[in-house]
Amino acid sequence: MKDTIHLLKTRRFLPLFVTQFFGAFNDNMFKNALIILITYRLAQEGLPREQAQQMTILAAGVFILPFFLLSATAGKLADKYEKSRSMRLIKIIEVGLMLLGAIGFITHHTWLLMLVLFGMGTHSTFFGPLKYAVLPDHLKDDELIAGNGLIEAGTFFAILLGTIVGGLLILRPQGEMIVSLVMLSVAALGLMASRFIPRAESPAPELSVSANIAAETWVIFQHARTQTRVFLSILGISWFWFIGASFLAQFPGYVRYHLGGDEQVITLVLTMFSLGIAVGSVYCNRLMKGEIHGRYVPAGAVGMGIGTLALVACSPGLRVMEEGAALLGVMEWITQPHAWGVLASLFAIAVFGGIYTVPLYALIQHRAETAERSRMVAANNIVNALFMVVSGLLCVALLKLGLTVVHIFLLMGLANFPVAWRVKKRLDRLYQEEAAAHT
Repeated sequence: MKDTIHLLKTRRFLPLFVTQFFGAFNDNMFKNALIILITYRLAQEGLPREQAQQMTILAAGVFILPFFLLSATAGKLADKYEKSRSMRLIKIIEVGLMLLGAIGFITHHTWLLMLVLFGMGTHSTFFGPLKYAVLPDHLKDDELIAGNGLIEAGTFFAILLGTIVGGLLILRPQGEMIVSLVMLSVAALGLMASRFIPRAESPAPELSVSANIAAETWVIFQHARTQTRVFLSILGISWFWFIGASFLAQFPGYVRYHLGGDEQVITLVLTMFSLGIAVGSVYCNRLMKGEIHGRYVPAGAVGMGIGTLALVACSPGLRVMEEGAALLGVMEWITQPHAWGVLASLFAIAVFGGIYTVPLYALIQHRAETAERSRMVAANNIVNALFMVVSGLLCVALLKLGLTVVHIFLLMGLANFPVAWRVKKRLDRLYQEEAAAHT
């Protein structure tokens, strides 16, 4: 653990970690406050269950869309300009977005809130290639697993805290005003932290950036496909987000309509999931002893599959609660016979998810050429976004066909096993090729 935590004492890592943490916090506080508002307040005003679930998925899609549209441009800009200055500029834009978000919450302007959600997705789209590409500039090779693990853990702790703060405050009296003040304060703290990030010079200042975002996206995607080892890691991470997006988008409906819990139970469920990701991500460095490889990735996929099947088995049947049924608070819900099994299963899924993803991020950073590292991270974001959009559309289609959220979890869990087998086969082939090249 010491080998991982020591990075938090260094200027070459801590300011980036704090900046990323506050940005992820605001993203998820805003998004989850909006989702809780849709799931509970609008439901109380007569919004049908199916429409509420579809609006929740739409909100997730609005946030994801910029990753698909703008990642190529973000990757090129990250490779073209000095990274610390770019991060500070993005944080200034975040403060402006939070001002608009505050106006949207206070005036109850739904479409303005959706526009700000798109803006926050754009903010994260441009920050993502910078934060992952700068790690190899400031960390040694044997620190990359630790650095990625801490970034992953911090991100999901930020998701957790953003969810708690957004979910618990938005439905309180004057909740919109309180949430707005917190968002603005956190954005300001993120901007302050970004000022301490060390310089990371541009590896490719001669790059030209086209305004044709479709062409840029296609070029970067096609180039990433030629980098076989990098692209395999991209596909692996994208599979995680295919599964993760379906879980995160369906948690509110799952808790409300299958577990019978209120918004506090949603917070508890997301807490266990976030803690699991953090534990798995930080544990990776100890498991891998600082070495960069993908040998534990198939085991992570199998673990996610087993955990998901356990979650389905622990869920109280495939029934859907009636619209007017009374909802349980946390203290009542945890006395239910299925509660601890659900929480333990979610924790296990997330731990194995951390073990699965952290090595893949490090492999992209380690194997990509320095001059195009940000663009490879951008290619990863593009494919991730595509997988998440497909995941959202598939969930909508399955719900329209009459399947429940528990059915969807079952299908996702079963799909992990062939993915694990395929990953293992490809890894075995790559290691054989590398062994042959060294003989």
